[in-house]
Amino acid sequence: MSTLIHTPSEWLRGYQERLDARVRMVCFPHAGGSAAFYRSWHQGLPPQVELYAVQYPGRGERRLAPPVADVRTLAGHVVDALVPLLDRPLALFGHSMGAFVAYETARLLDERGTPPVHLFVSGQTAPWIPGDEPNGPERTRGDLADAGIADADDEELVRHLERLGGTETELLADPGMREIFLPYIRDDFRLLHGYRPTAGPPLTAPITALTGADDPVATPVLAAHWRDVTAARFALEVFPGGHFFLLPEQDAVLDLVATRLAADRGATA
Repeated sequence: MSTLIHTPSEWLRGYQERLDARVRMVCFPHAGGSAAFYRSWHQGLPPQVELYAVQYPGRGERRLAPPVADVRTLAGHVVDALVPLLDRPLALFGHSMGAFVAYETARLLDERGTPPVHLFVSGQTAPWIPGDEPNGPERTRGDLADAGIADADDEELVRHLERLGGTETELLADPGMREIFLPYIRDDFRLLHGYRPTAGPPLTAPITALTGADDPVATPVLAAHWRDVTAARFALEVFPGGHFFLLPEQDAVLDLVATRLAADRGATA
């Protein structure tokens, strides 16, 4: 059982306070996801890691909170919420849309002089790939938020979500649940489609990119370009499965995360 612990902001949810933890890991959900997606992760992490998850506006107890207009602004809110937690090393893990929010959060933490010890990016292409123009009107990488999908009718939007997989698709079979979930899912896709990555120096944190071998968008080739946004170590890890490989491969993913964080602690000891 997970126990919700007190957090300093409505933006964060924490589970199982660990007073002797050596590092805190903050997880960023995918488009349409919530902090609850990571609720069980603390059970698979060693006691040296304390887990938090970001709760975006529009879902759960934040159902009435207005959406945020762009990814960097969203990351800024998260950074403000993280300030009280910076007394211990911080790692970031983002899946799909959450990978971009985690990346922009890492950039802002770098600018503050409090960089994360590791950035894990999952199920997402790099912010740029060769041929892209930073902050240009289009990106040549694949895009989970196809142009217009946020404004598609309900049936087309649900079909798009079913192609990607994930836990929310089962709930969307219920018309009542659609009325709850689809508005903020559309907001997330608008946010994702409008994302233009922030240009700047490479991150100082190591990056591990994780992806599914059969992911139709974040292919291993495109995910490998995350190496270009860090001046530190980079690793690409490919798991069996598609875009939501995190679900069947959760134990393997958490073992990898724990191993990398232990190595980070050893490198900085």
